[in-house]
Amino acid sequence: MNPLLDPIRHNSWASAHLLSFCDGLDEAKLSTEEGSEGTYGSIISTLQHLLGAEARYLRRLSGGSPAWSTEPEDTTDLAELARMSADEAAAWESLLAEEFDPERLIAWTSAFSGAHTECRAGILVAQTLNHGNEHRAQVFTVLTELGIEPPDLDGWSYAIATGRFSEDPPRDQLGT
Repeated sequence: MNPLLDPIRHNSWASAHLLSFCDGLDEAKLSTEEGSEGTYGSIISTLQHLLGAEARYLRRLSGGSPAWSTEPEDTTDLAELARMSADEAAAWESLLAEEFDPERLIAWTSAFSGAHTECRAGILVAQTLNHGNEHRAQVFTVLTELGIEPPDLDGWSYAIATGRFSEDPPRDQLGT
């Protein structure tokens, strides 16, 4: 088994569950900028950015693109964002089903600066995981400011939900 599968699957699972959780919020809460100081922005803009960046990382790693009629940054429809998230999860599974060389050099031209950019494939995976965790935490900040308890999306919750961890002994005896 590829050692990257659990971290990538956790990332995909956490994004999918956060999208599902946010589907219960009204448009005002999704788009509020209140309580978002120090974060990317509103809940919806952060989710759009999270998925859009992950799609770009996947494109660089795989050389392919999802067959989407629009980019995540161009839709506020949470069902559509959830579908895009599921597409990304499937793309990761496909990518990691093959032999993965973390030392493979990836090159691209930055859409933001126009600079020629290079890094190793393993760094794009690390950035994907860090980026996802960072922006999900920012959404948690906004939710908390709105008085909404965020869902549990940590590694333990993923492992329990997917049967890759047993809660015997109880979770509160494990530490963090």
